[in-house]
Amino acid sequence: MQIKYSAAPAETLEADALIVVAPDETPFEGPGAAIVNQLRESGEFNGKALDTALWHRPEGFAAKRLLVVGAGKPDEFTSAVMRRAVAVGIRKLKGKGVRSVALALVGKTTGDLFAAAGVEGALLGDFEPDQLKTDAEKGKKSIEVLTVTGGSEAAVERGRILGESQNFTRAIVNEPPNVLTPLALAARAQEMAKETGLECEVLDRDRMKQLGMGALLGVAQGSAEPPALIVLRYRPEGTPPTTDHLGLVGKGVTFDTGGISIKPSDGMEKMKYDMAGGGAMLGAMRAISQLKPAIPVTALIPAVENMPGSRAQRPGDIVTSLSGKTVEVLNTDAEGRLILIDAITYAERLGCTHLVDAATLTGAVVVALGHIRIGAFTNNEAFLNQLLDASKTEGERMWQMPMDDDYLEALKSPFADLQNIGGRAGGSITASMFIKQFVEKAAWVHLDIAGTAWNDEAKPDMAKGPTGVCVRTLAHLAKSWN
Repeated sequence: MQIKYSAAPAETLEADALIVVAPDETPFEGPGAAIVNQLRESGEFNGKALDTALWHRPEGFAAKRLLVVGAGKPDEFTSAVMRRAVAVGIRKLKGKGVRSVALALVGKTTGDLFAAAGVEGALLGDFEPDQLKTDAEKGKKSIEVLTVTGGSEAAVERGRILGESQNFTRAIVNEPPNVLTPLALAARAQEMAKETGLECEVLDRDRMKQLGMGALLGVAQGSAEPPALIVLRYRPEGTPPTTDHLGLVGKGVTFDTGGISIKPSDGMEKMKYDMAGGGAMLGAMRAISQLKPAIPVTALIPAVENMPGSRAQRPGDIVTSLSGKTVEVLNTDAEGRLILIDAITYAERLGCTHLVDAATLTGAVVVALGHIRIGAFTNNEAFLNQLLDASKTEGERMWQMPMDDDYLEALKSPFADLQNIGGRAGGSITASMFIKQFVEKAAWVHLDIAGTAWNDEAKPDMAKGPTGVCVRTLAHLAKSWN
């Protein structure tokens, strides 16, 4: 989708359709006010969040159609509502043969925050997970041009960067596991780094063995596909105004059978998205390279396949992590935390002072929070609050989970420093407590995105499949660093 900015009045914009986001209040003031108020009086439009009404050949407009999307109660209108409203509008229009859309920001929807959110919503709503379809109709139902009036050109550009980067992540996460192997993921990272000016280094099995990444390599040993540790670096121009160094660590299990502790076959095909945390870090770094924050940022994505091959890790194996701590593997399906701990130790060795890891880590977080919120765990409240502020602005909902030391009792092993699972009770918490034991000095936040990284069904504002969650929040966190 081509994104354009215009300072021209909304009425003069030529397009197949013009989108106006209207709150639940009367009378409406702005482009198409007479039409909006008429629709409201007739009962065809009530202004509730995501309600829509379409008017053909609106008098006084260059656009062929006027689509009104409800914004809900004025005092509850946020950039998150704006993002969803525009996405709903785009998905409504793209099925009607519309190829060019104009977006008018008026009244309570004006301002840079809403301009960026509107562009993001348009890009996210237009995305379809059909890149491997050969159907002749594929790609025909997509918006080719979006013209935005209202806000600033810089805000529109920021929205384009964030929306395209989130869709970049969604496309990668949607790749089938026979295509996106660990080395293929590394190649995608190298290609993206070359395009955006990032530095990229890929550590192979021999280098990881030389360093002593026993936890990561233990997970990978059952697969014929070699593992890779992807390291992406963004260095700001000039001397950074801070000594802080942000590290982003993403779980990159390109397919997860569970290993010897094999998963049930029902739904296993979705385990291609077990690398959604790593995908989010790639998308965030793509955005960061263009937004150019003042803080240096390094992303690390440990990429492996978890397979039950003849050389696979067994329940009862004890591995030595990069930190030197030993781990008794009681369940080979608790593999994400094993690859994360070696990547986190390496991130600290690279100088990262603040760490955020994201992973589709536990089914337990889905039981706790459903598919609505990301579970957030930390060893530093101030850093978590900084991240939560970014997530609130970007509309990616998170919820802080407890980290009481009592939960560590479940991870004690008589044979090693730790065991990799703590039982059914508080599973997402004990998993986080396990990771925490390998964070030495850095301020750290763990994000469990198992319930939010994938849509099992299409939503009004987003297609079925990968969501690209965390990309916008992490890019905002880096850009707003102080």
